Amino acid sequence: MSPSENPTSAHTFQVDLRGLVDLLSHHLYSSPRVYLRELLQNAVDAITARQKLDPAAPARITVRADDELTVTDTGIGLTEADVHTFLATIGRSSKRDADGGLDGAGLARARGDFIGQFGIGLLACFVVADEITVVTRSAATPDAPVVEWRGSSDGRYTIRTLPAEAKPEPGTTVTLAPRADAAEWTRSGQVLALARDFGSLLRQEVTVVDANGTEHRVNRTPPWAERHSSPLARRDALAEYCRSTFDFTPLDAIDLDLPLVGLRGVAYVLPDAAPPSRRSGHRVHLKGMLLSDQADELLPDWAFFVRCVVDTDGLRPTASREGLYADETLAAVRDALGVRIRDWLAGLSASDPAMLHRFLSVHYLAVKQLARYDDELLRMLLPWLPFETSDGQMTLDEFVRSHPVVLVAGTDDEFRQVAAIASAAGLGVVNGGYTYDRDLVHRLPEIRPGVSVTDLDPGMVTAHLDAVDPATELAAAAFLTVAREVVGRFDCDVALRSFHPTSAPALLFDNREARHERSRAQLAEEADGLWADILGSLRAEVPRAQLVLNHLNPLVRRAASITGRDLAVTAVEALYGQALLMTRRPLKASESALLNRSFISLLDHAILGHEAAEGRGPGTDPKEA
Repeated sequence: MSPSENPTSAHTFQVDLRGLVDLLSHHLYSSPRVYLRELLQNAVDAITARQKLDPAAPARITVRADDELTVTDTGIGLTEADVHTFLATIGRSSKRDADGGLDGAGLARARGDFIGQFGIGLLACFVVADEITVVTRSAATPDAPVVEWRGSSDGRYTIRTLPAEAKPEPGTTVTLAPRADAAEWTRSGQVLALARDFGSLLRQEVTVVDANGTEHRVNRTPPWAERHSSPLARRDALAEYCRSTFDFTPLDAIDLDLPLVGLRGVAYVLPDAAPPSRRSGHRVHLKGMLLSDQADELLPDWAFFVRCVVDTDGLRPTASREGLYADETLAAVRDALGVRIRDWLAGLSASDPAMLHRFLSVHYLAVKQLARYDDELLRMLLPWLPFETSDGQMTLDEFVRSHPVVLVAGTDDEFRQVAAIASAAGLGVVNGGYTYDRDLVHRLPEIRPGVSVTDLDPGMVTAHLDAVDPATELAAAAFLTVAREVVGRFDCDVALRSFHPTSAPALLFDNREARHERSRAQLAEEADGLWADILGSLRAEVPRAQLVLNHLNPLVRRAASITGRDLAVTAVEALYGQALLMTRRPLKASESALLNRSFISLLDHAILGHEAAEGRGPGTDPKEA
């Protein structure tokens, strides 16, 4: 017989149930806590199936937490054939039917009618129990017997028929015998907490009976779906729901309603600033069942200032049912919810200016990010946004009333250099060093015609400083010569000017090009070979930094009259160091050494002066004087 004529034999995959349970518990599900969600889900789907046959059928789920845990539903139940088909076949779902019709038990309708879609829900219970018992009676088949299915985690199961009195009404009861190492998940208090978390928005009646026999109703109609006596009462109810769910009192609540995907809920505005990099965890319920409380993919990235709770019928879950499946529907929902939040934001300027001010004082960064890409929002809100200016923190509308020509500092360092002197000179400077600020300020003329916006050049500011008379500069010539020698080592010039405020003894003006050139030169000195040649070829002629001494400052006037070189050097180094610190930029090693040296030298001069005043020489013991 040739190889092509060898007979082919068919085989069936062998499934290691313990290994599969381990896979579920460590890789598919985030925690054993999901076992209760799976039980509630199966109960809800069974009730949904029964109500399709009989809309008047009861819709109750009862969870009992004692030595054993039981979940009883008034759903459609199973026949013995259904039990063999669905409970004994891993991955087979009673809610799945390829042709869209009813299966043998009448359980399957359209997939969208049910929460569960993957046929592994009951298997998840083996994460906390070694044995599961299902007692069920079908509502779809008249005079159906009561069937008991008992399965164990080693893959064995038994089926038997029970007397009718074992379950007088249609439905299903699932009983778990918890393992010792998982007992914490089936304790009464834990079960109640899990039921409230997962099932708080279920549309069926869900009750937990604790170990003392006390009944707890765990679900309720959400406040956005309830009728309220007044808008204020509704607002208070939404705020209370936020406090109980997210543990904060919101600035405002934004209604979310997308009928096409059966989505309703609320976006709560955070009362405190949140960094744009932080993704908010949103609570997403699927047909009432909690799917995830960390669904950060529900909203656009820019909407980091809200946290949402929604219930939807139209979004797809992932296989673990702990997240949303990324598809075109989710993308469309994300865009639509973003539009809703944007519309709320745009409407505040007309409907509630006080709320707008409160919101912008906390979340202005989020609005700035959004306004860069949304022209309508830019026109509405740019004048309301706060910016750091030479006149202090204020809105652009307030700022342009005094400064129709707006100068924009490109970096925070540049703004720190010129803010005080610009304010005294009547110039209007905005700090463009923060994220988004420079781009937004440059768009101001689109919103306010007649306003001019220009990038700041430090030379614009120095041009407004008053020159000192020639006689004064001649008298200080010796000191200025020493000063130029000292700061020349740092590629810096010195000028003597008069300006306000008089409390500022010196200012250091430096532009980005000069700093870049100095960095390049320093790297070229430290490099060797080809890299040094490349850096050397990039050399550019740029303006040097400038140390401007304020002749109106009493300290500078006294320093300019110093005749001793050593003290003059120390004074210049101290003035340069103080001006450096005012720029708030990182110091190089040589600059830090200068600051330390000038401080020690000044301290030494002060001690020598004190000793001279007391008639003592250096190092003289006071008792000997």
